[in-house]
Amino acid sequence: MIEFHFKSDFLISNTSNYSDWVNRIVHSEGYILGQVDYIFCTDEYLLELNMQYLNHDTLTDIITFDYTDGNRIAADIFISTERVKENADVFGVDFETELKRVMSHGILHLAGYGDKNDAERAVMRNKEEEKIKMFHVEP
Repeated sequence: MIEFHFKSDFLISNTSNYSDWVNRIVHSEGYILGQVDYIFCTDEYLLELNMQYLNHDTLTDIITFDYTDGNRIAADIFISTERVKENADVFGVDFETELKRVMSHGILHLAGYGDKNDAERAVMRNKEEEKIKMFHVEP
């Protein structure tokens, strides 16, 4: 089950479309969907979590708390929509595309993909692009 929580003014109006998409990402990587909670928040909210749980005093766009058990994906995924907006501007993409990149990034980490070196980052970026293209709404 995928649930969305909003700790800021940001809202996703079509959560069922996003939920269906994330479910397809999970299955496309050979996993079963457990409980995945997306928590959309502010920079300040995510910075507090980053300092409290990871001892990192830096802004970030995403923190994923992994509860995956075997092949069942489960997590709390915190996303700063302020970082997503700023990154979208920096990378010259629209907000929604960058949001999808970050949302898929969290799932890809849970599926075992890393981003600690150039080779891992290249694979991660390719996977993110692949997953973004999976988002579609049937007419």
